[in-house]
Amino acid sequence: MSRLRIAIAQIDCLVGDFSGNAERILAAAARASELGADLLLTPELALSGYPPEDLLLRPDFHRVAAHELQILARRAAERAPGLALLVGHPEARDDLRFNAASLLQDGRITATYHKQNLLDQQVFDERRYFSAGTRPCVLTLKGVRCGVNICADIWEPGAAESTRAAGAELLLVLNASPFHPDKTAQRHEVLRARIAATGMPAIYANLVGGQDELVFDGASFALDAQGRLTHQLPACEEALAIVEYRDGRLLPGEAEAAIATTPSTEAAIYAALKLGVRDYIDKNGFPGAIIGFSGGVDSALVLAIAVDALGAERVRAVMLPSPYTSQMSLDDARAMARNLGVRYDEIPIAPAMQTFSALLAPQFADLPDNPLDTTAENLQARIRGMLLMALSNKTGAIVLTTGNKSEMAVGYATLYGDMAGGFAVLKDVCKTLVYRLCRYRNGLRADIPENILTRAPSAELKPNQTDQDTLPDYATLDAIVTAYMEQDLGPREIVALGHAAADVRQVLALLRRNEYKRRQAPVGIRITRRGFGRDWRCPITSRHQDEW
Repeated sequence: MSRLRIAIAQIDCLVGDFSGNAERILAAAARASELGADLLLTPELALSGYPPEDLLLRPDFHRVAAHELQILARRAAERAPGLALLVGHPEARDDLRFNAASLLQDGRITATYHKQNLLDQQVFDERRYFSAGTRPCVLTLKGVRCGVNICADIWEPGAAESTRAAGAELLLVLNASPFHPDKTAQRHEVLRARIAATGMPAIYANLVGGQDELVFDGASFALDAQGRLTHQLPACEEALAIVEYRDGRLLPGEAEAAIATTPSTEAAIYAALKLGVRDYIDKNGFPGAIIGFSGGVDSALVLAIAVDALGAERVRAVMLPSPYTSQMSLDDARAMARNLGVRYDEIPIAPAMQTFSALLAPQFADLPDNPLDTTAENLQARIRGMLLMALSNKTGAIVLTTGNKSEMAVGYATLYGDMAGGFAVLKDVCKTLVYRLCRYRNGLRADIPENILTRAPSAELKPNQTDQDTLPDYATLDAIVTAYMEQDLGPREIVALGHAAADVRQVLALLRRNEYKRRQAPVGIRITRRGFGRDWRCPITSRHQDEW
């Protein structure tokens, strides 16, 4: 009778923190050993953190990785004797670099696999850093022949099938797969295709945690030889689960808790945003966060996420009213700050506006009036940005910007003004989704005043202003942006979906025109298939025109 107990270690690793990541792996190993596991399965590049990007081009990075892997092997044998560890790590060998996974047993490295399928799409740039492996790897543990794949190896035929041909009966997959809302179901289907082709059950261990703009959601799982889900770990939190393979089959989990509940789309996105904020702030050593709180829906959502991620004691809301700020905005901002229990300050900017106007008046005296001139509006935003950054410099807390994806798309944001800050929480969250997320958050606890959710959105930079004075309604705008940048549809195809040609022309013209702003925006969390970050690479200077 063959019997192998595999522990999935869904852990949150930090790029370059080799010793800290090793401690996380060792803690998981100790727990797995207590639960009677024979093997600990870690995520992709767990020892170095993922993605290391150009650190992988540095020889010293690989020297540290090799040294720490040897130390980890010895310490694991001491701390969890008898437990084997399959650990993801970078490896430099013979002037080549590999995305690797090594088996650690009895204080030694007994086998190493090199990832074969390297991605150069979306947020991945692996061929810049790694050479592709060419050989399958099959490990025999307690009589069970385990094949090893790493992440993209399973997304197309080849690596899994060669592993099966080499004699594997169970597939172990190390992953660092970033979040988007339907990603868990997509991973299930991709792995089911490999199972159908090979007949092997599979165990999928995914990284969890925020790393700059990426969020890895965990949600690790196991599928039996028929593609049935036997284990599903929770999303956006560290977890450890034991999967048992006995007599040629993967056994179902022993309790209902083996299958974590699938969250709603809004719940999944909110959890990813919260994790992204927490890890960016904590991993970079900021004591807390400052939010320029306007009393509008975007800053309300950012404030709620920050409090849920960090705790109210680490979050400060600052209202910077101008003469155009409505009493409703002030009342709503004060009410929400009370609801959340955060420090709340008001710094009126009218005196600064008057000072700047006086300074600039001689320079503007001979210039004609222009009804489209936004100088006065932008000046307000830049005064606010200056004050928020001064508070940040003085306290060390990071300013979280509050602009959303819709605004980033069409340039409805002010450089060095409301774009000033260190981290853009809603950079990949369109306006219509902002409202859905606020409704979801209020379903947990009604901290966001109803006025914020029902009033017409406005920057309040001039009297009686609303966003829809100069933009299509947000449902239309968001649909056009999504079709163009996430689905790569052209103008004619977008019009064929039912959108007015005038709206499509306006939105796409604004989108092209404002690339220079997006290049200067702070890094922000990616939650869709394509965000305005590392997977959006459009030239600022270009005469290309879309076909109509």
